[in-house]
Amino acid sequence: MTSSELWTRATADRYDAEETEMSSAAVLEPTLAFLAELAGDGRALEFAIGTGRVGVPLRERGVPVVGIELSEHMAAVLRRKIDEDTLPVAIGDMATTVVPGEFTLVYLVYNTITNLLSQDEQVECFRNAARHLAPGGRFVVELGVPPLRFLPPGQVAVPFDVSERHLGFDTFDLVQQILISHHFTHDGDDGRYRRGSSRHRYAWPAELDLMARIAGLELERRVADWDGAPFTQDSTKHISVWRKPT
Repeated sequence: MTSSELWTRATADRYDAEETEMSSAAVLEPTLAFLAELAGDGRALEFAIGTGRVGVPLRERGVPVVGIELSEHMAAVLRRKIDEDTLPVAIGDMATTVVPGEFTLVYLVYNTITNLLSQDEQVECFRNAARHLAPGGRFVVELGVPPLRFLPPGQVAVPFDVSERHLGFDTFDLVQQILISHHFTHDGDDGRYRRGSSRHRYAWPAELDLMARIAGLELERRVADWDGAPFTQDSTKHISVWRKPT
């Protein structure tokens, strides 16, 4: 077991409803096209597959997909959408769980590597990806750039969503590289808000490159989004691709 926090049944059951925008065709189509091209004629392994937001449509696109998921509750929601024979899922953590066979693609999307709360665990995640990759295979990570430029002296929080339905902000422990995402979600018409929070270890692109080097992987490219926009100093996230040498 890693230090990742477990998703509860209640959180898993409402996850898809709260992520409708991220599940839209406008968001998913570039993601699926990017991953399918890298997978080619081989198999893909998704770390932290969750409810299958990406893995299920990628499988429907014709790419054989296998998943690893820490939360049995999240995997149960996925299983309502697709059967085990079509998309196998192993219950376990993405830093140490091993599934059979080799893959041309291992991928980890939507900031999920930050669920591993120590640098050592994140390094092991890269090693686990390399362990599963065939020579020439790729490891893809989607991750936000830590928004520390928005933290003037004395400020400890950065908002990331301010809307009628949801208020979200991150607080930071700059020494431990830990951020806590705080969520206030409007439920119903009675004016009440449901409060939730989750811990994450943020990491810089250069830090991930070093983790990849430790795992024997080489940076192939880094872009700002799934459409392939150039990554610049003003990019808020990156899609990074590391390759296992042949």
